Amino acid sequence: MILLRLYWEFFKTGLFSVGGGLATLPFLSRMADTTGWFTHSQLADMIAVSESTPGPLGVNMATYVGFVSAGIPGAILATLGLITPSIVIILIIAAFLRSFKDNRFVKTTFYCLRPASTGLIAAAGLSVAELTLVHSNTRNAGLLNLLDWKAIILVLILLILTRRVKKTKNLHPIIWILVSAVVGIVFNFANV
Repeated sequence: MILLRLYWEFFKTGLFSVGGGLATLPFLSRMADTTGWFTHSQLADMIAVSESTPGPLGVNMATYVGFVSAGIPGAILATLGLITPSIVIILIIAAFLRSFKDNRFVKTTFYCLRPASTGLIAAAGLSVAELTLVHSNTRNAGLLNLLDWKAIILVLILLILTRRVKKTKNLHPIIWILVSAVVGIVFNFANV
């Protein structure tokens, strides 16, 4: 039964997460609350691993959740559930694109999907920022205890190095991912 539920949950995620892998994060956050397959802390770890490994973020995360929930069959079905809606929709669009490409309703629909996609990605970004910068176990504590100051300092340093320092701002993202991984290990970010 868990295999069918994995497929169904990720099918819904794939169907409604317009805008790519980051748009799946609000759905995954809700899934963490409703299924118990993973925690919000594990979701943050999945984001980090999925962003630093080859492949689309949503697919990597579906595969991971499926694997930890139901092994290899779970990984396969969760991944298939996530990508099935996209494949079906792309095949339908490709079949009818020529006849509808100049239709004003189609243009309007795609135009209206842009803000929805932007909103989902913004919500995902805010969720990641909260998971990363706020201690979840001290929600009622004072500001000094609530915020993860090591993470905030790392974010500020990375923003400065990637946006303001001429020598480092054009470095490849892989270098920043590797540097961040080393910093996380050295400064023990996992046990804050």
